[in-house]
Amino acid sequence: MIFSNMVLIPKCKSRVILFLWLLGIIALLNGSAVEARIRRYKWEVKYEYKSPDCLKKLVITINGGTPGPTITAQQNDTIIVELTNGLLTENVAIHWHGIRQIGTPWFDGTEGVTQCPILPGTTFKYQFVVDRAGTYLYHAHYGMQREAGLYGSIIVGLPDGKSEPFTYDYDRNIILNDWYHKSTYEQAAGLSAIPFQWVGEPQSLLIHGRGKFNCSTLTTPSLDAGICNATNPDCEAFRLIAVPGKTYRLRISSLTALSALSFQIEGHNMTVVEADGHYVEPFVVQNLFLYSGETYSVLVKADQDPTRNYWITSNIVGRSAPNTPPGLGVFVYYPNHPRISPPTTPPPPPLWNNTDPRLAQSHAIKARQGYIHTPPSRSDRVIVFLNTQNTINGNVRWSVNNVSFALPHTPYLIALKENLTRVFDQNPPPDGYDFQNYDIRIVQENRNATSSNGVYRLNFNSTVDIILQNANSMSNDTSETHPWHLHGHDFWVLGYGEGKFDMFNDPKKYNLVNPIMKNTVPVHPYGWTALRFRADNPGAWAFHCHIESHFYMGMGVVFAEGIDKVGKLPSSVMGCGETQGLYRP
Repeated sequence: MIFSNMVLIPKCKSRVILFLWLLGIIALLNGSAVEARIRRYKWEVKYEYKSPDCLKKLVITINGGTPGPTITAQQNDTIIVELTNGLLTENVAIHWHGIRQIGTPWFDGTEGVTQCPILPGTTFKYQFVVDRAGTYLYHAHYGMQREAGLYGSIIVGLPDGKSEPFTYDYDRNIILNDWYHKSTYEQAAGLSAIPFQWVGEPQSLLIHGRGKFNCSTLTTPSLDAGICNATNPDCEAFRLIAVPGKTYRLRISSLTALSALSFQIEGHNMTVVEADGHYVEPFVVQNLFLYSGETYSVLVKADQDPTRNYWITSNIVGRSAPNTPPGLGVFVYYPNHPRISPPTTPPPPPLWNNTDPRLAQSHAIKARQGYIHTPPSRSDRVIVFLNTQNTINGNVRWSVNNVSFALPHTPYLIALKENLTRVFDQNPPPDGYDFQNYDIRIVQENRNATSSNGVYRLNFNSTVDIILQNANSMSNDTSETHPWHLHGHDFWVLGYGEGKFDMFNDPKKYNLVNPIMKNTVPVHPYGWTALRFRADNPGAWAFHCHIESHFYMGMGVVFAEGIDKVGKLPSSVMGCGETQGLYRP
């Protein structure tokens, strides 16, 4: 049609117009290619002997490394990861933490919820769009494999031509972790045993995969004299090279198995500008508190004495862990030699049991002006989740409203889509607990709970409030910090409080003006946290405590929404439970 119209135009002009039209088409094609690239990765997951904290043990690696490769992309790019399971005797699945999986709920990577596990020797293809710029993570979501080293970062930049509301010279990425010497199998066996055997505190803290265990403290003699070697290059301290006067964006994430952490750079302030992919109204800290599953961006200027280097430290907060050494790294001022240690001792950590600064940081995190996503003014449903520790048939479990979660053998998404009603409990779990009579500050006389694999069915596009209510565990005067992570969504953080949530008065204090949106949030000891989200992403989505042992012990739920709007499931996610025989690689 365009060419036929051009026939009516004089010949020389028609050629010019045709040329310009072709240039426009080429520009459009080039523009679309820039806007939405396809990023392909081929990964092999396998066990290898590594020494992240100087003690050699079996670690799960991706292409030989831990942390795994960083996925770097731009907003709206498509990520394709072909993952080969080389673990030989172990299944695997990888969750893309913070990626909402809009239109691809089957690639969320949560074994038992959205897919069957990837069998040894097979290759599985994940394909999804990263629809928002920000700092995200990926990690194993099968058993307790995450703490065996199977994790990494996802960094998503803005499209070309767009800029962020802050400036910096260099961009760096740091993942914080804790580290255990026992295998995940040993830990899981102890958690499931009668009598109960707790995993204990970690042996080390890692800064981007590197820590330092004191080999002289080994109490069990080893036949292998080199099993713990303080000179092993695997456990050399993490070093960040800084050019004096330059500003660094540090993307700091936590994927601890248990520990809440503080992070600091000796003598330097940090300005918080991003949390879980959303811009934060900037505020300055010297200690940044992180809970498992959280990501932050902070700006740090190299503005101190450039003739020396400075300590980078991570420390455990919220738990007494006197035998766990701090994570240590070095902030190196160029051109100082990177192996020269700072002339000072590492800065003292915050008091592990002082909740005030941690609660203050939670309150300080607000959405940045100009980037506020206003929440709905009211919700359609309120669900209160009481976090409790219980026993079931002699086993110690973590529970929500005295119901401990158990995964079915057939993943929820498949069962719901295919209407396989017999594979999980069709009775919904409770929306609350006995608010009037339950005392959150005491050990309960009746500590028994029930187990269920039922789901919370949410009306599609409804607005849901979640109240996380913390309480005493089965130990006197003990209430633990629980970081809760929601798959498939971001939520508004409406508020935090101390003590028991008052359903009549506390909602009047909600921040409906500039609440931050996140995907992971802590509930503090003996306190509550209020969240709001839209159930607008068709699928089945896990919501759980991000502490490995707690989720393994039942601290989680599943939300189902808009299942009739979920597209045709790929057969590659099938092959277990009632879907045996349907798997097609």
